[in-house]
Amino acid sequence: MRNFFIFFIILSIFACKTPTGNAQYSNHLANESSPYLLQHANNPVDWHPWNEETLAKAKAENKLILVSAGYAACHWCHVMEHESFEDTAVAKIMNEHFINIKVDKEERPDVDDIYMTACHLATGRTCGWPLNAFALPDGRPVWAGTYFPKKEWIGVLEYFIKTAKEEPEKLAAYAADLLNGIQENGQIEFDESEQIFTAENLSGITTNFLKNVDLKKGGRAGAPKFPMPNNYQFLLQQYFESGNETALKAVTVTLDKMANGGIYDHLGGGFARYATDDKWKIPHFEKMLYDNSQLVSLYSEAYQVTKNPLYKKVVAETTAFIERELMDKNGSFYSSLDADSEGEEGKFYVWTEEELSEIFQDDDQLKIFSNYYEIYKKGNWEHSNILHRKKSKEEVAKISGITVETLDKTIDDAKVKLMKARDKRIRPGLDDKVLTSWNALMLKGYVDAYKAFGEEAYLKTAINNANFIVAEMLQKDNRLNRNYKDGKSVINAFLDDYALTAEAFIALYQVTFEEKWLLKAKDLVDYATTHFFDKKSGMYNYTSDLDPALIARKMETSDNVIPASNSVIAKDLYLLGLYFYDQDFLAKSKQMMHNMSQTIVGNEQPNFYSNWCSLYSLMVNPPYEVAIVGENYAALQKEWQKEYLPNAILLGGATEGSLELLQSKLQTGATMIYVCQNKVCKFPVEEVKKAISMLE
Repeated sequence: MRNFFIFFIILSIFACKTPTGNAQYSNHLANESSPYLLQHANNPVDWHPWNEETLAKAKAENKLILVSAGYAACHWCHVMEHESFEDTAVAKIMNEHFINIKVDKEERPDVDDIYMTACHLATGRTCGWPLNAFALPDGRPVWAGTYFPKKEWIGVLEYFIKTAKEEPEKLAAYAADLLNGIQENGQIEFDESEQIFTAENLSGITTNFLKNVDLKKGGRAGAPKFPMPNNYQFLLQQYFESGNETALKAVTVTLDKMANGGIYDHLGGGFARYATDDKWKIPHFEKMLYDNSQLVSLYSEAYQVTKNPLYKKVVAETTAFIERELMDKNGSFYSSLDADSEGEEGKFYVWTEEELSEIFQDDDQLKIFSNYYEIYKKGNWEHSNILHRKKSKEEVAKISGITVETLDKTIDDAKVKLMKARDKRIRPGLDDKVLTSWNALMLKGYVDAYKAFGEEAYLKTAINNANFIVAEMLQKDNRLNRNYKDGKSVINAFLDDYALTAEAFIALYQVTFEEKWLLKAKDLVDYATTHFFDKKSGMYNYTSDLDPALIARKMETSDNVIPASNSVIAKDLYLLGLYFYDQDFLAKSKQMMHNMSQTIVGNEQPNFYSNWCSLYSLMVNPPYEVAIVGENYAALQKEWQKEYLPNAILLGGATEGSLELLQSKLQTGATMIYVCQNKVCKFPVEEVKKAISMLE
């Protein structure tokens, strides 16, 4: 069966489409809040949302289930919608023989993960979106694939209709095999060995890590190229810890190439999801909150190390994009912008030379702008031009016979004109749902930007978002909701929501010294431990024990574009254990790292465990606890955080507060800095530089 369908599988391409539909049809998605589900609410296919009622209907009618998962910015999801799901003949087949369920994979990653794993196992290769999975009436998958053109899709439907009628035992056998594989996939065993976290192992991890980096073009070798922010945060950490210049080069080459490439929006700021080529030139034009939030953190930290003004510019322009296009007045952040507008991918972002000539009406400015951004009459991509840079400012200025200062003024003026023209275009579609975990990533991005640049506006935005999460997503019992749109939130949160929000609140505490954020972080981790922790493995399940059970309860352990929820909460446990002297938290964190060590140490591709690698580094090089206590704490705190110091956690305030480490630290008439480790503090000092010199 795998061979029969293998040629149908087309890998996911992360793109976008403006919502469409035929108002003469209405299905069971009409009352949903997800923009992706609403895009399909007027399909002739009788789509249902994933819920207990729909699953009960499948059992009652003894029909196969068709689970179709995607997201609002998914280009091929919408291609398949137009080709098949808007076709009445196709819809008739689907409605007669299947219970059809649409899933927003960003709202329900738990459901998506079950059937995505089935796709990997059934096809023997990487799968993407749209994800189309066939399942027995009880939800057990029998096969899954991705995008199908209309003719092939009808063939797939007819195959399962015929097989269910004539050979139901074959489908039952497929389901049994897949269920076994799904339940075993990603399971972690409790490691009882007495492992020691060593500098030698850490060095080996870093060496293997660097083998997978393209040191000339940045990112991983070949195409496509994805921003993987946590990879480079780990390498930045290793440069700090060991002085590994290659690690720093891997970071700076990648960040420079991305910032100058077409993946970056040179007019409006912000990064597209990925580049389809190996030079970061041709983007898949969708813009995702989770990418941009983590890239703000990464560029901010890289600026702390290098003081490269390009990185400061990228952070300023990217946060301006977020605030202009993805931030709600209530302080929350939306999810994404589509790649398509007016039915064409990238149309909003690309230019012909003729368009530029009309906008500038100045041949000299057009010539300079064209040299700067590699503009050609025939176009540099599909007869249009993607703005990207190959030449330095000095080279362009020399070619143009002007000074660098004149060049900067000319380009700035041109960008203003071009932005005004772009603002008149039909905009890409907006996915305006709010996800807790993604908001936490952006909250931390603003904290990291504030640390690097000291701009109060960054801190204000971070606090506003934290207040939104507390007001709208956090319940009185410390349970979180995952989603929010139009005042509605109906989905119980998953582990990533707890882990990433706790991480963001820990970061927010370190720049405000408001203990409420640290206490809320601990409350979230306590709640997650009560409802997600698996005592047998020492790891955390992705779903709460309060949620209706799926056919398998999965654990997320591999770090992807977004770090795995287990690696994030393991780091939360470690940091909170230091802050609160909580030995249980520290023990849990170390056990989780033990469980993963055999997977990471010696792995030729530790890049898929980058956040675990970062935690491993903390285990090898335990961070200092740095307390700043006294009336002038804010000024010293701000001076401290300008430096990149991953080997220290910060605490303090004008008073001693409630943390045990701060007790007996306040001295009348002075603001002192205490550098401590394992509850032992060095002699206090009053200058930040002296304190930093004490970090060995």
